[in-house]
Amino acid sequence: MTERAPVLSVRGLSVRFLMPGGRRVAAVSDAHFDVAAGECLALIGESGCGKSVLASALLGLLPGNARTAGAALLGDLDLLAADERTFARTVRGRLVGLVPQSPAAHLTPVRTIRSQLEETVAELTGVRGRAALRRAAEAAAERAAFPVDHLDHHPHELSGGLAQRAATAMALVGDAPLLLADEPTTGLDRDLVDRTVDELRRHVDNQAGDRSRALLMITHDLAAAERIADRIAVMYAGRIVELADAADFFGAPGPRHPYSRGLLDALPDRAFTPVPGLPPELGALPDGCAFAARCDRATDACAAPPQLTAAVACHHPHAALTEAADRA
Repeated sequence: MTERAPVLSVRGLSVRFLMPGGRRVAAVSDAHFDVAAGECLALIGESGCGKSVLASALLGLLPGNARTAGAALLGDLDLLAADERTFARTVRGRLVGLVPQSPAAHLTPVRTIRSQLEETVAELTGVRGRAALRRAAEAAAERAAFPVDHLDHHPHELSGGLAQRAATAMALVGDAPLLLADEPTTGLDRDLVDRTVDELRRHVDNQAGDRSRALLMITHDLAAAERIADRIAVMYAGRIVELADAADFFGAPGPRHPYSRGLLDALPDRAFTPVPGLPPELGALPDGCAFAARCDRATDACAAPPQLTAAVACHHPHAALTEAADRA
């Protein structure tokens, strides 16, 4: 799916929640994508479409009533087949660094940032000794542009931006090949959003030695995605409906899937026109295209589920760049 070697390769990832009464909720269905070394893939879509469930599946954090299918290969390790022992000792922090959605809630409120960073360094790198841990924690803070003179503060004493940097510093300690940022800009003002995503991008671009890092950013902030992403994956009702280069997606001729185009048209600096209607319940998805009821291009063909063909899952996609050029 990408010319560069993938750090993460997801094939047919599905997540179902078993509910009381035998009901099943299809939170993620048949997701396919790669994230390459040195690349940022932004996974976008409305709240509730399954983005964070997909992230939880990659980290082994799904609840007990979840059932998964497919594969998610991180090197030779299939994350969907890994047990909790493997996740705890091998994956979290070491192979996947998590930049959480709510850093203030992610941090332990009764401990200083320094003590939490030192604990993370000791666990993930094996550094021992008080002086060595102190130096390593300060180096980790500087790497994420967290001011060293704030290390002895507690989380509640930090601004939203500094809390985000503290969480990012912890995510980077293990030098994980994959950074997973789950809504990293939630609750931040525009300036802090730009600074936060720029820092995430910098950590992907600044490769050290033979280490290659990739970034999977889950977001509904299209401006943030446009700012740093190389490619865009659009999720709707649990399915990835479009994969595109970011420049083509945000430029001309734009997205090919009607839902993707509707997301862009809803932006204030574009048409400022909302997508009509509401997404379907994940526990009561239609048999055909889940977007058909909201789509002005829908026909009888949409009663059948569309397959992801040429990077778009739609029976009536907008023209691709080459098709538009041929008609010009």
